[in-house]
Amino acid sequence: MDEIIINNEITVPESALTFRFSRSGGKGGQNVNKVSTKVELLADINLLICAEEIKEMLTANLEGRLFDGKTVRIISQESRSQWQNKKRAIEKLIALLKNASHEDIQRIPTAPTRSSRKKRVERKKKRSSIKRMRSSQIEHE
Repeated sequence: MDEIIINNEITVPESALTFRFSRSGGKGGQNVNKVSTKVELLADINLLICAEEIKEMLTANLEGRLFDGKTVRIISQESRSQWQNKKRAIEKLIALLKNASHEDIQRIPTAPTRSSRKKRVERKKKRSSIKRMRSSQIEHE
């Protein structure tokens, strides 16, 4: 495995990744007790090949996922195969870094349109009349 290219700006070198393998729970019969198929991927954000401002953005966006303030931890144990779990962990890392590297576009608040205000008032009037009719029926009985 060489380096992983996330996008034009971010590359993950092999030195930034650490894999740990352990026994996985779940399906597998006796295989669960013998083979270490669970994969834990540790990726050091500080070792990524990218601009400093991108590292800062990744650190800010992944703040809840980081431990030691610099390492992302991803666990994969869906498959019975260590190789497939390793591949899946790398896919999860790529998706995570792609999502974290995008800046959210700020929403520009807009005022409600005249027709939407009119529809809202009409809905309120209709609902009010329905409730008024219900209460008048109870009073008459």
